[in-house]
Amino acid sequence: MASSLVVRRDEITPFDRGTGIRTRPGIGRWNSDGCTVTTGVTEFPAECGLPLHTHNVEESVLVLAGQARAEIDGKFFDLAVGDVTWVPAGVPHRFVNAGSDEMRIYWVYGGRYVTRTICATGETFEHLSDLDRGGTREA
Repeated sequence: MASSLVVRRDEITPFDRGTGIRTRPGIGRWNSDGCTVTTGVTEFPAECGLPLHTHNVEESVLVLAGQARAEIDGKFFDLAVGDVTWVPAGVPHRFVNAGSDEMRIYWVYGGRYVTRTICATGETFEHLSDLDRGGTREA
């Protein structure tokens, strides 16, 4: 049981989200039925981001490295290392690497079962499923 209490970075295979964006899930449905949150880290190459989307649960994001440009509910925010956001369930948002170095964010969802709905298409996918992979290039 102890192995489910600690998740080591090299024990998790990253999801390739497209355009070089990699996500490593941490805690959540991947390792324990008892978890009530889902966490992970996403790494963005320069000028890459995720499309505008919503989730069925709230999300908090902490910038670990680089510079982020967040769009949340139609408002834009420039985020630096240590800045944190909170996005309520159903609110359109996205994060884009606004710098020339890799950007890393740590995210926490307020639930174990998370979906992503792409605003442009209305398509809903299980978070980090084979269908939930799209990244965008902003340059």
